[in-house]
Amino acid sequence: MPIHYEMNDEHIVLITIDRPETRNALDLEHFHHLANSWKRFRDDPEAWVAIVTGVDDAFCAGADLKTYIPQVTKLQRQIASGEVKEVGGMSLRDGTDAVLRNLPIYKPIIAAVGGPCVAGGMEMLGGVDIRIASPKASFGVLEPRRGLFAGGGTTVRLPRQIPFPAAMEFLLTAERFPASRALELGLINEIVPHEQLKERAFEWARRITVNAPLAVQATKESVMRGLAAPSLEEAYRIEAEISSAVFQTEDAKEGPKAFAEKRPPVWKGR
Repeated sequence: MPIHYEMNDEHIVLITIDRPETRNALDLEHFHHLANSWKRFRDDPEAWVAIVTGVDDAFCAGADLKTYIPQVTKLQRQIASGEVKEVGGMSLRDGTDAVLRNLPIYKPIIAAVGGPCVAGGMEMLGGVDIRIASPKASFGVLEPRRGLFAGGGTTVRLPRQIPFPAAMEFLLTAERFPASRALELGLINEIVPHEQLKERAFEWARRITVNAPLAVQATKESVMRGLAAPSLEEAYRIEAEISSAVFQTEDAKEGPKAFAEKRPPVWKGR
């Protein structure tokens, strides 16, 4: 199965897309496996931070157009006729779940981009929190060049994550941009030498895992739900609700206690 899921003893999960023959483009089966990896990460209390990357100087080129479109078209036809709701556990939702659209995960996710991050790869990038790239990375919303539409979240998320003119530059030109331009436009956090990419991603993950996991997850939840709130008042209400829950945790007692005792805290995640 070319979607690898590994967790170390630092509570860090590494998800690796391993389809070098397609530049890490995915068919329906591998969208399904990627979606399941995200759900596994979301549901495991011992998994605190995830890193997603790809093999062979590629990140993700989105859907494998030679196979994915025919597969989805066939599945849509079967569903419409009432023949099936899913095939082999695979459903139409797997594609959007795989790129983190409508799949709420309040744990931090880091992308380590060492090659092309285009089409569906850009859709998934919009669902992660920290983005590290090497000089070999490139970025683009290429769907319009194939007469297609970026329907996995990009037209919604990108204008909310970078300045509007920069987002429209990506969306309307459908061009590839080098890592340097992506950094300039605020799409990524930093560029590091290619050979240091994965280790740098783990360094970022460790910077996060020194903090209390429930407090970190609550912070991300407050941000994401607050951004989607219909008003500032509702966003503040969400923040207050989440804050109250965090202060009831064991970790909220451990943090001040460890500070008073001048020792590192031991987080329990509860």
